[in-house]
Amino acid sequence: MASSPTFSPPCGPVTGWAEEWPGEVPLVRATGIRYAAARRFEAPLPAPDLTEVFESTSWSPACPQAPMPVLEEVLGGGIGELGVDEDCQRLSITLPGDLAPGEQLPVMVWIHGGSYVSAAGDAAVMDPAPLVAEQRVVAVNVTFRLGLFGFLGGSDARPANLGLLDIVEAFRWVQRNISAFGGDPAQVTAYGQSAGAHAIAQLMALPEAPSLFRRAIIQSAPLNVEGGREEMQGRMLEATAELTAESPVAAVVGAQAAALRASAEYGLQGAMSFSPQHGSDPLPTTAGVLAGRDANAPAIDLLIGYTSEEALLFVPRIPATKRLSELPVVGRPLTKAVVSALTWLVYRRDAARFARRHLRAGGRASTYVVSWRAPHNVWGACHMIDLPLLFGSEQTWSRAPLVRGASWAEIDRVGKRMRAVWADFARGTLPAEADSIPGAASFRRRG
Repeated sequence: MASSPTFSPPCGPVTGWAEEWPGEVPLVRATGIRYAAARRFEAPLPAPDLTEVFESTSWSPACPQAPMPVLEEVLGGGIGELGVDEDCQRLSITLPGDLAPGEQLPVMVWIHGGSYVSAAGDAAVMDPAPLVAEQRVVAVNVTFRLGLFGFLGGSDARPANLGLLDIVEAFRWVQRNISAFGGDPAQVTAYGQSAGAHAIAQLMALPEAPSLFRRAIIQSAPLNVEGGREEMQGRMLEATAELTAESPVAAVVGAQAAALRASAEYGLQGAMSFSPQHGSDPLPTTAGVLAGRDANAPAIDLLIGYTSEEALLFVPRIPATKRLSELPVVGRPLTKAVVSALTWLVYRRDAARFARRHLRAGGRASTYVVSWRAPHNVWGACHMIDLPLLFGSEQTWSRAPLVRGASWAEIDRVGKRMRAVWADFARGTLPAEADSIPGAASFRRRG
């Protein structure tokens, strides 16, 4: 394939760029492609078709957002290399550089996490290059509106779920255009982590979901963040009532702090206070979301799981549990007990419930637990420990405290096994016990 390959999808001509990937096949990127556009606090519209060749050679900008200290503290970096732009509805495609004419590969569409307020699809720690190079899939990374731009509303002037509507438009774009990039629109897997996984769980309730994706991988989703949130979200809206479509971008980003203060008293609900709102387009009521998932279960295969110490990322940030961990002698075992309890309450319990309900409704499902951890690392098998096993390179992760103490050879050894399981699932094979990785991950086929 040429160093500047041109593609001819229905959206119009797109020129990408080639990239060498160490030890694997060359890759081709087509980055920063607009899939939708929207004015402030308005629903997205599909991007108009291109009339001239689009040079898709820049990464998608991130949605404007407040600093997220955890990205520096745990991942060693954030989104600084991308820049920010409110007009952020873009996606990036990574594909093998040696596609044969007419070859159609499984498609994996990544929805990033970040509590619906931070991160971006093209963040380096979510680079799907190794997945594509090793497993011959086509990867799509989606960037969408966050925080007050995309996930808080309740009036005609400020509708809810705008970020979720962005994601729907991205999947529609994929269905219409991905075959021109070597992807099979009938073999699309939606996969995401944390808030991104939670968003996919919401999309699984939409009547059109089976026409958008055939499979779903839900990684570390806080599935208890569903329904019964109207009072909290009303308080958040009141706290940011002064915002308008004309407010400066910095004012919108700055007002997030007021919204978070308004949600702080709501316990676990307030832990991820920005999130899709049931009963607002495109979502039905909470009962309707459950019924919609049941109706779609036979048409969507499911892989769902969590890390064994999810809450270890958050416990040091909660004042009460931080003080607990500092107690002499009993601090460490008490902290371990709190981490175990919170991991069960927020992730493990509801992942199991989600899988059981999917099975009862006629779907196929496998579950997993990731237990890999860098040796002697304080972050253990915490929330996000799956990311270095799926994405990025040695250079990407060289500064990340999350994996400090582990050699790249070890990370890559486990990562190759994990990436194979994820890609096999995208090809239609649900993982089973035999796919387990000793000391790193266990899988179970449920139905």
